[in-house]
Amino acid sequence: MSEKKQKTIILGSFGFIGKFLIQQMGNSIGLSLRDPLWKSSLQGVDIIINLVGKAHDHKGTATESDYQHANVELAKQIFDEFVKSEAKLLIHISSLAALEEFESRQPLIEEDACHPISWYGKTKREAEEWLLCQELPEDKKLIILRPPMVHGPGDKGNLGLLYKLISKGIPYPLGAFNNKRSFISIGNFCFYIEQIIEKHNLLKSGIYHVADDQPISTKEIIQIIKEVTGKRGVDLALPKALIYAIARIGDRLPIPLNTSRLKKMTSDLLVSSTKIKQALGIDKLPVTAKEGLIRTIESFGKKG
Repeated sequence: MSEKKQKTIILGSFGFIGKFLIQQMGNSIGLSLRDPLWKSSLQGVDIIINLVGKAHDHKGTATESDYQHANVELAKQIFDEFVKSEAKLLIHISSLAALEEFESRQPLIEEDACHPISWYGKTKREAEEWLLCQELPEDKKLIILRPPMVHGPGDKGNLGLLYKLISKGIPYPLGAFNNKRSFISIGNFCFYIEQIIEKHNLLKSGIYHVADDQPISTKEIIQIIKEVTGKRGVDLALPKALIYAIARIGDRLPIPLNTSRLKKMTSDLLVSSTKIKQALGIDKLPVTAKEGLIRTIESFGKKG
């Protein structure tokens, strides 16, 4: 007889990541915490994946209490229901922002000291600390994942901004910066989730980083966009001092570039996922960093 497939509930399944997980995973159910019956829906579940949370607020309309509620208070509620339920595994999706938001030239590991800056990063870290302090029943396991930026079809982050610039033939103005950053494609993210579910007996409860095998630079991303779109625009290496001045203006006025976005587009931010790969026996992820980016960028062109 074949082994019974474990029933999985994905909380916060209507976002970008959740939609892909639902498509990828069999025997999984999406659930919103806006459903007043969400707690009773956890009956008979084997695995809970918590994607609930508030991400970055580029419009500047969210308050600190919004982040506190979505990223901390709801995480506490979910954990409490997990402990009361029959589920044996809770996968809580945190963020690299709980550790570092802007720059690290050395690949970050799970034991590095945390210094989040934004409300997003601070509340993600607060949730981690609270979860790690809770007493787990012996038959239950808590896995906290810290991904860097997750991208894929439907991505609304900085990759979309770059695509709009390059696809319209607008010169990229940050050619003077040379950086590398770790990302994770949605395909590799889903692969990690599947591997954790299949082999969670090999993992200890705690924090794990997940990222693509290769970091990639902004210049490489631009080159991929040009290859996908067929554009051959000229890149500009404007003086860094001028770029910094424009970004400071963007901190006060609604222009596409501000100090935070500039740091994220031009600084090194490297992540090591060695810990989880060694624990799960993963040698190489199924999607290379370049392949994942090509899929994401191709999806931008299909929107129109």
